[in-house]
Amino acid sequence: MTTDTSGLTLLGRSAGAPDHPDAALLERVPNPHPGLRYCVRFTAPEFTSLCPMTGQPDFAHLVIDYIPGAWLVESKSLKLYLTAFRNHGAFHEACTVGIARRLIAEIAPEWLRIGGYWYPRGGIPIDVFYATGEAPAGVWIPPQDVPGYRGRG
Repeated sequence: MTTDTSGLTLLGRSAGAPDHPDAALLERVPNPHPGLRYCVRFTAPEFTSLCPMTGQPDFAHLVIDYIPGAWLVESKSLKLYLTAFRNHGAFHEACTVGIARRLIAEIAPEWLRIGGYWYPRGGIPIDVFYATGEAPAGVWIPPQDVPGYRGRG
């Protein structure tokens, strides 16, 4: 089992939130189970970004599922990356798909999907979904089970 973390610069050290998602460092660690297919899930139920038009905060519940290839994303760096969106103005679609594309570029997963369950802006919830393709057979991929926005009641 591979556990080499010698190249990491954020884990175990004090690190502030990046000013912008592009400035955020996403770090990776070797997959401790190469050749074994399994699903990794990250859930960010309090993700925030800014509306690029009004500067008002937008809120989402993100669910990221992936089947690792050679690499896993290091979780502290992912948290800092997601935090960098708090002062970043972008539409829901740009945030959700952009996060997926950045993860794909950094860790080259076998498969990845993201669900961005956004709370209403202008009275309309906007949910954004992206996947690299069909989930591979033989891997348990649980449903995301994030209910659609229902308002009060």
